[in-house]
Amino acid sequence: MTGGAWLDEVRGVVDAELDRRLPPDHAEPTPLYQALRYALLAPGKRFRPALVMAAGRWLGLDPQDLLPAALAVELIHTYSLIHDDLPAMDNDDLRRGRPTLHRALSEDVAILAGDALQPMAFEWLMECRAEPERRVEALRALARAAGPAGLVGGQVRDLHPPAHESGVSADDLLALHRDKTGALITAAAVLPAVLAGDAEAVARLTRYGQAVGLAFQITDDMLDVAGDQLLMGKATGRDARQGKTTFVTLHGIEGAQAIAQQELAIALSQVHGASADALHALATFVVERDH
Repeated sequence: MTGGAWLDEVRGVVDAELDRRLPPDHAEPTPLYQALRYALLAPGKRFRPALVMAAGRWLGLDPQDLLPAALAVELIHTYSLIHDDLPAMDNDDLRRGRPTLHRALSEDVAILAGDALQPMAFEWLMECRAEPERRVEALRALARAAGPAGLVGGQVRDLHPPAHESGVSADDLLALHRDKTGALITAAAVLPAVLAGDAEAVARLTRYGQAVGLAFQITDDMLDVAGDQLLMGKATGRDARQGKTTFVTLHGIEGAQAIAQQELAIALSQVHGASADALHALATFVVERDH
């Protein structure tokens, strides 16, 4: 199995379920549902839902039981992209090969669509088939990943980096991306184990997710320098234009590649057996992808 094949399989299921669950774009309030459908049904890798389903496969769980969790992490991810693209943050014009939501519709609707996706994610996550206390733990894990100790905190670090005379350090960069990129990726990998009540798997998938999250960000940094904008579906060279410190500016392309390979080896070492094939394929995809 390849990572691309697993992503294709999960994407079909996730896209169909999102389309089924979302109200039509003429439902009231119309601007909101137009925005939600525009953002959620845009072409994307569905990498985080694929992680949820791959971890569930490793644990021998029923995919249907995990589908609400897969959808929930995609809702949180999509909300974060909508808000990151806003003029007050990254001010991007393209996302997933199309105009960003605030460009396609309006800034106020984009903000409110992102706001709506957050409670929707937690509502949908509660539909997972698991003991009530395990669902509560899953809610806590996703909230932690999305909040000040995770995604939001990382975005603040990105917008307001530490004011060291020597600039952003390697440790600063690791802390930033552990939160901004890595926290939600880690949560996606861990949620099935939380729902299953498997403490050992939680520990292994946490380390797996942390390594994959860091490798994912390093690859993003390299693609921003050398990637194809058409394949990426968004502008490249943004980090250089904004003067951002990245793994490439700190370590060079070859050094960044070496760190990504180290993280891949860590991820692969955490999960074993034939049923780990999808987790291994996704981790490998992260460092080999071209978009």
